[in-house]
Amino acid sequence: MGNITSYLQLVRVGWVFVREGVIAALPADDLPPLMRTLHGFSRHLARSKAKEASRSDRLARAVARLGPSYVKLGQFLATRPDVVGADIAADLALLQDRMETFPLEQAMESVSLSIGRPINDAYVRIEPPIAAASIAQVHPAYVLQDGAEHKVAVKVARPGVRGRFRRDLATFYFVSELLERHIPFTRRLRPIEVTRILEQTTRIEMDLRLEAAALSELGENIAKDPGFRVPTVDWERTGRDVITMEWIDGIKMSQVDALRDAGHDLDHLADVLIQSFLRHTLRDGFFHADMHQGNLFVEADGTIVAVDLGIVGRLGKKERRFLAEILFGFITRDYMRVAEVHFEAGYVARSYDVASFAQAIRAIGEPIHGQSAETISMARLLTLLFEVTELFDMQTRPELVMLQKTMVVVEGVARTLNPRFNMWRAAEPVVGEWIRGNLGPARIVSDARDGLRAAFKLAEQAPEIAARTERLTREIDAMAEKGLRFDAETAEAIGRAEARHSRSGRVALWIIAATLVWIAFQIG
Repeated sequence: MGNITSYLQLVRVGWVFVREGVIAALPADDLPPLMRTLHGFSRHLARSKAKEASRSDRLARAVARLGPSYVKLGQFLATRPDVVGADIAADLALLQDRMETFPLEQAMESVSLSIGRPINDAYVRIEPPIAAASIAQVHPAYVLQDGAEHKVAVKVARPGVRGRFRRDLATFYFVSELLERHIPFTRRLRPIEVTRILEQTTRIEMDLRLEAAALSELGENIAKDPGFRVPTVDWERTGRDVITMEWIDGIKMSQVDALRDAGHDLDHLADVLIQSFLRHTLRDGFFHADMHQGNLFVEADGTIVAVDLGIVGRLGKKERRFLAEILFGFITRDYMRVAEVHFEAGYVARSYDVASFAQAIRAIGEPIHGQSAETISMARLLTLLFEVTELFDMQTRPELVMLQKTMVVVEGVARTLNPRFNMWRAAEPVVGEWIRGNLGPARIVSDARDGLRAAFKLAEQAPEIAARTERLTREIDAMAEKGLRFDAETAEAIGRAEARHSRSGRVALWIIAATLVWIAFQIG
């Protein structure tokens, strides 16, 4: 039944995309003749209003009709241009995560259940929502502290969102499996792995305690950083479905004219924003992965405050070193070193020639050196780099793609503040400091320390490893003598599963055919 449900859901998704004109707006140049004919026919099935809209507007309406899970999927795929292509990713990036609000009474009930206290004991009052997204909505509220009322922000999870996402996720996995099974070139993109990452990030985002933990962790990391902070969390009034945090009085970074009228130095704000992001990425390996203008506020003293940490990114030491070395290699035009870093990190197979890969890297770097510093985009450089690595079968690195997409967004925000923004000048203090501290003699000391720590851990586990090896050897010897055998119950279970799979596939095909016939009659 799971497969049948997924097939029906796919039919629904396809029909919505046809009616909203999304299919008709997609390029058809590379399609086979039959598919090109169907693509042309889809234009006649699109709603008249959809035909007049831009592709991004059509896509936004279609995703909104499909529901919150598809909005979240669209936003996630916007961070993966390697999967959907740069043009579609740009359209998806325009998706507005704005949904209808749910009643205040329902929100208050959810808050009370989540924190295990009556609302009147925890809050002086909670006001109606001011914003609603696919997963949660935000309410202004007031709490009593030291005998005085203090304004706070209360973020409440949307009722039923977990069950809806769990049902839609089954369809996402089903599509991913079909792609990997029947379309070989998609295997490099690892669609099942992409779906798994979507599942993990969204599950984390739906548990507001984890967002609170992210706020707390980032707050500790940046406690001494100048000009950038995050709201403090009220842990006493935070649970799985609610997070209570400091209310931020500031101007949204999207309101450029308001920032200018308030007397803020926009060039300085742009520098602080990009330096803060790079500092979080390189120094801490932990960064806000949704830093668009709507999530950034500027306080009266010029401090940037980032909110909504439902999506975060992490980079290990290897990835941070990789990022710093390739940036430094492009700056110094050492393309061979950039290529070697890819091979050392294991991102490109050893079967390829390093010199040929360096040649491809040079094709990216040389045009950049002919431009003025103000026009060079670090995010664009990384985008081109990932495009070139496809030629050398570099496996998709989700953490690096998320970093690249976030950098595109942050760099774009900085350029709205300062159209002449010089990315390299702003980044140099942070990148240069990290390189000096991690790629010179300090790197040797750090690597030696990590190596000793790993050796000690291995020594502690040596007895257990030896015992496991002995058991494995005995089991392999027994298998060699007697062969691999299933007991009767296991063999019968495998047979039932195979039969069920075959039967469900035939039933699903009949259901799809019947559904398409029904749609045709409806159109007629």
